[in-house]
Amino acid sequence: MEWRLTLGDIARATGGMLWYADSDEIVKDVITDSRKIIEGSVFIALKGENFDGHRFVASAVEQGAVCAVVEHWDAEDGTYPVIVVDDTYKALRDIAKLYRRQFDIPIVAITGSVGKTSTKDMIYSVLSSRFNAFKTIGNFNNEIGLPLTVFKMTSENMIGVLEMGMSNFGEISKLSDIVNPDLAVITNIGISHIENLKSQENILKAKLEILDGMQEGGTIILNGDDPFLWGLRGMIPYETLYYGIKNEECELVARNIKGFSDSTFFEFELDGEINKVEIKVPGVHHVYNALAAILVGFQYGLNAKEIIDGVAGFVPGGMRQNIIRTEKYTIIKDCYNASPVSMRSGLNVLGVVEPKVKGARKIAILGNMLELGEFAVESHKNVGKWVKEENIDCLIAVGDMAKYIAVGAMEAGFEKDRIFWFKTNAEVICALGRILEDGDCILIKGSRGARLEEVADTLYEDIITEE
Repeated sequence: MEWRLTLGDIARATGGMLWYADSDEIVKDVITDSRKIIEGSVFIALKGENFDGHRFVASAVEQGAVCAVVEHWDAEDGTYPVIVVDDTYKALRDIAKLYRRQFDIPIVAITGSVGKTSTKDMIYSVLSSRFNAFKTIGNFNNEIGLPLTVFKMTSENMIGVLEMGMSNFGEISKLSDIVNPDLAVITNIGISHIENLKSQENILKAKLEILDGMQEGGTIILNGDDPFLWGLRGMIPYETLYYGIKNEECELVARNIKGFSDSTFFEFELDGEINKVEIKVPGVHHVYNALAAILVGFQYGLNAKEIIDGVAGFVPGGMRQNIIRTEKYTIIKDCYNASPVSMRSGLNVLGVVEPKVKGARKIAILGNMLELGEFAVESHKNVGKWVKEENIDCLIAVGDMAKYIAVGAMEAGFEKDRIFWFKTNAEVICALGRILEDGDCILIKGSRGARLEEVADTLYEDIITEE
């Protein structure tokens, strides 16, 4: 679809004042990075702690932008085409909302403390079995990323799958208002961002903002094994469907789960018929993602075969649980993010992945988990206890908070001579040569800020396969 919006449309949507430009000029894109300007685009001059897009207005116009959206402008700044608004972040959302309303297609919105990106990708894989779908680009799930994703929607798309992240109250509400979803999925209520929100009850409240922009007659799909979400039964003014593994009262329940080195199998029953599902990645946590996707698929009329094929086609993206086999090691690279729940899932995957050499050691290289506030020490200690429970052979903890993973492991009875702690990535990289052995199966996981991909990248000699 060609853009139909004009500069006049954008000025009206944002409540801005248009200067030095033709209000009938057609806009071809909206861009926040002046280095990516294309001919006919509108440049949004965002301002943050370490940057100010207003400095690049002249450059953006010279590169072909038809206008810049700014918060301040006067004659001394030059006669560049601008729309002056009170808040460029709000203007970006207002334009995205206007653009989204050009498309009469359903939107699936996804949030949750853990697993929302993998669930988004699983749902996209299922819906793509029948529809021309589009989804959130990578982790573009915030007040900047989600509008930029919306601008990539075209008239060829039949359905959208959009992820919504947050770190505080009010953020998801703004995103939901942009996309006007007709179906919402909440994966779980953990303790990510509890440093800001103070309690899981508040995290639940913030996640439920996904309903603020919901269309009338919409549907919400929830994880019935999560006590906070299960506690919402009968309290939400929308059709509510639950999925789970442990909770037999859910509308969709996974049974006979079997985990292997390279896949996970389970069954579900629908209308008296047993359906067998294969997820082509290891880890029981992916069963939850698949269950959410199955319910979404049935809501949009897909049949069981289309849904099962879609689940089988799921591939995790980015730095999420990539299994890399080299001449020396089997590496599970999961460096995108970390929380207590995802740490346990990662350790579970390490337990089931088969190394190249039978009987080879299982090594966990674990970094800091961020934004846990007063729960940080206890949460890291719990991860150490799970290392013991999962029968890991060696623990390497990296970072100031990760030392409590080592403490938790020792308190659980894990042998001290199999525990190593390093303050920095550079220190652990220097020590890997004396700790690792050929054939080791290695999990590398930590929060994005821990940058453990720096550790993983030092092990990638002679890559054989990447799954």
